[in-house]
Amino acid sequence: MSKPVHIKNDSEIAFMRESGRLLASVFKMLDEYVTPGISTMDINNQVDDFIVNQLNSRPASKGQYGYQFVLNSSINDVVCHGVPKEGQLLSRKDIVNLDITLEKNGFIADSSKMYVMPEASPIAKKLVDVTYQAMWLGIRQVKPGAKLGDIGYAIQSYAEKHGYSVVREYCGHGIGREMHEEPQVLHFGLPNQGLTLEKGMTFTIEPMINQGTAKTKTKKDGWTVVTRDKKLSAQSEHTILVTDTGYEVLTLRDEEKANGLL
Repeated sequence: MSKPVHIKNDSEIAFMRESGRLLASVFKMLDEYVTPGISTMDINNQVDDFIVNQLNSRPASKGQYGYQFVLNSSINDVVCHGVPKEGQLLSRKDIVNLDITLEKNGFIADSSKMYVMPEASPIAKKLVDVTYQAMWLGIRQVKPGAKLGDIGYAIQSYAEKHGYSVVREYCGHGIGREMHEEPQVLHFGLPNQGLTLEKGMTFTIEPMINQGTAKTKTKKDGWTVVTRDKKLSAQSEHTILVTDTGYEVLTLRDEEKANGLL
């Protein structure tokens, strides 16, 4: 049997908002830092220092399940859980997903963002854009009384309409005091199916969209998940709160606010 979904009260929601706000500021810092020629380990170390020393918070991924780093850096055909490396330098043609968690006051926020290097191909840029839009279509399904299947259906429909596939082995998840809580949030499915959403639920929506087949494999390091056909993959992620009437994106970034994404 699955564990019950923890409904957050007002004080817990306030802590979740603060963790989300701080995590959004990490990506704002990275917007200028992530450039061609930098190593994924340099990015990891910069984020570690920023979260600990500038935000007085804890990188929640470090030590989780034995993982040694503060983020996942997933480049090109890496679907998720890419491990930072000293000699792994970003090229001018790469796309990279940086997936970061942050804990403050005992509550965790989780978000990821795609960084597109200046000479990335139009094909890569389209995949990144469709993945981001698919995430937002899923987010916009969130309200009390909606079903988890509504989120998955919106994401899957949009991705497949553009000729892409949705990774099925990995999903969004409840989040709060623990990084992974109930419920599991699938990025595919049927409308009006699954768990009914309630005010006070907090969870991630984080679709992984592949250019080719949805099939994946895990590399020998035990972490890095890649596409089986070596085609590109992209991911976008936010932490979401179910409100009285809809949703609140707890990890919303400044550039999204400026673009009217709420």
